[in-house]
Amino acid sequence: MKVLGLVVEYNPFHNGHLFHLRQSKELVKPDYTVAIMSGNFVQRGEPAVIEKFSRARVALKLGVDLVLELPVVYALQDAGGFATGSIRSLDHAGVTDVVFGSETGDLSLMSEVSKILIEEPDEYRRSLRFHLKEGHSFPNARKYAIRDFIGRRDSDLSFRIEEIGSSNNILGVEYIRAMKEIGSKIRPHAIKRTGAAYTDENHKGEFSSATAIRRLLSKGDLESVKEAVPQESFDAILGEIRTGKGPVFREDTESFFIPYLRLLSRSDYGRYYGFVEGLDARFRECSMSSDMTAFTNCVKTKRFTLSRIRRLMYYPAFGFTGDLIEKSNDLGPQYLRVLAFNEKGREYLSSVKKMVSIPIITTASLWRKVVDQALKRKMEIDVKLLEEQLERDFKASDFYSSLYRSPEWRSRGSEMLSQVIYEKGHF
Repeated sequence: MKVLGLVVEYNPFHNGHLFHLRQSKELVKPDYTVAIMSGNFVQRGEPAVIEKFSRARVALKLGVDLVLELPVVYALQDAGGFATGSIRSLDHAGVTDVVFGSETGDLSLMSEVSKILIEEPDEYRRSLRFHLKEGHSFPNARKYAIRDFIGRRDSDLSFRIEEIGSSNNILGVEYIRAMKEIGSKIRPHAIKRTGAAYTDENHKGEFSSATAIRRLLSKGDLESVKEAVPQESFDAILGEIRTGKGPVFREDTESFFIPYLRLLSRSDYGRYYGFVEGLDARFRECSMSSDMTAFTNCVKTKRFTLSRIRRLMYYPAFGFTGDLIEKSNDLGPQYLRVLAFNEKGREYLSSVKKMVSIPIITTASLWRKVVDQALKRKMEIDVKLLEEQLERDFKASDFYSSLYRSPEWRSRGSEMLSQVIYEKGHF
């Protein structure tokens, strides 16, 4: 049996995603397709433009059989933490093959780089420290260190390391690294990306980037959005607009973050993961900014990227302590949270329930019962960590619902009222 695994955000689901999904299924020819998807907050450090259940339903309609939620403690991490949570979740779910898009499409190059990241040879580490001392951000310093290390052995190959700096290549390397570190039997596959670059803000027609589509949505240009997304995705976006829920944008969090960040002292920031190398002082000093754009530009330096800053803004609010992040990355997700499935997905869930080594949660309000059953089955889970990871998911959903357009939806957005999406007849 072949089970295709995909790591996605679908923020929103666009034509490039559909191309990747169809190419992946053609490549693997799976019996089932499983996606692990960021929930209501995504790796760029911002809320998803439409809520997770709507995005999961679109995924089902376009060819995914089962959608699992990536816990927010991983969704709001850098590429390494994001990949760790994603791959470990798919490994627990019994996935046999993972296909990801990349700018290079060169699996052997990414595998070579992942080996360096795992082994961390002394030469590589010395070079990394050198480039960090020069003031480069960690992603760039690491890219330069890899280039230096490989260049000493293969000067021709070293010229290609610049490709690894692209966003999807970075994730591809991290997926492979995560597979190797846990000894997963998942087979990785890379498909060369098509269409606009990931961060391209300009509308490029049928294959516009998610960044460009979100920008069009913020301007209310639905005609251009319609050109860039499948009809099912466009219908979901319209549905969110008509019900008064979405779209939701980073700017919608401004009324919370500006006053909240001003309440925190340097010692407060120090309690949470990632506030190192003077970031606690920069956050404190810049909290007097007039808006979020001014704040992030104030904090940003050559060393600290905008995405990193935006992610870190959530860490005090969601309680992302060093202990939580480190244990999560060491032990992995302690549950699989089901967002949506079709008939094939339900069939697959039934077949793997007795084989998975962590509990599967389909109804949020019944999570304690599920955990009790898992303990009776002697599953090797860290119950305290499970509770902490799940608590952050619930916090994230409660926070996200406060961003809805309609007061009615803001008052009834609790995760405990949510129900898994079941779509009949989609194969």
